[in-house]
Amino acid sequence: MSAHALTALPSAQQVPAFRGRIGCDARSGHYAVPRRYRLHLSLACPRCLRIAITHSLLGLEDVCPVTLLPAVPDGPGGEYSALRPLYEASAHRYAGAALAPVLSDDWSGRIVSTHAPDIMRDLARHFGTDHPALYPPGADAEMEGVQRLCEQGIDAAAQRAGRVDADTEERDAALTSLLCTLRSLEGRLARQEYLLGEQLTAADVELWVSLVQLDTVHRWHLDAAAVHRVADHPYLWAFARRLAAHPAFGPHLDRDGIARRHHAHCRGLEAAGAAVQILDWASHVPNHAASHTG
Repeated sequence: MSAHALTALPSAQQVPAFRGRIGCDARSGHYAVPRRYRLHLSLACPRCLRIAITHSLLGLEDVCPVTLLPAVPDGPGGEYSALRPLYEASAHRYAGAALAPVLSDDWSGRIVSTHAPDIMRDLARHFGTDHPALYPPGADAEMEGVQRLCEQGIDAAAQRAGRVDADTEERDAALTSLLCTLRSLEGRLARQEYLLGEQLTAADVELWVSLVQLDTVHRWHLDAAAVHRVADHPYLWAFARRLAAHPAFGPHLDRDGIARRHHAHCRGLEAAGAAVQILDWASHVPNHAASHTG
């Protein structure tokens, strides 16, 4: 299965409430100005984690400030009460949940975007020009394919494979889909250092966060045999270990927060796979990694 094979599949992600762009529409007024925009992120959320890693890879600490949110949302529907004023200022009588991630405009006090892929691209395109290209020219289709491969072939498949309300046939089919995806990615990484070749790109950020979720969240609902089959991809997990040691990746990994977020909202049953950790993530994270206790 190639990354290209999934470029035409519809996305299963939630439709974002706001999808403005930086610098793409003169009518919006969202010009690329340093320190004008702010990110609101919870590192226990996979979409937020991808943005945080991208932000660090681009060296934007002094260009686009980050406000960190707690691991577990404190409001109904998974919302953050701290984000409610932003949402209400951005849409008249906004009735949805105030979710993260958010890219806000400090000048207007309103939300620009809640769509993680757009946020990552805009940060790279307009503020990351002095750093390696996370979105190489001509690689759009392949990048999109990797994103969907991670979203559907890993995240969604692993979730279906562990659903307690699914029958054995459905769970087995989902596990087969997950293992097929991992085998495809294993083949790529057996030939090259990163997904698209010898340069780290946003595709690697997508995959790394999906692997984190697979080991820290989804395996809790898989049986031990399934987790051992997932772990039996040496190049894939060597890739995960290598990036965990990268200063833009590992320091953002809030394993305790991920666990608290998962257990706060999950209603599934714990399976034997919960006891079979694939990676000892803490041993690979740089010693200067920050501790996130929010």
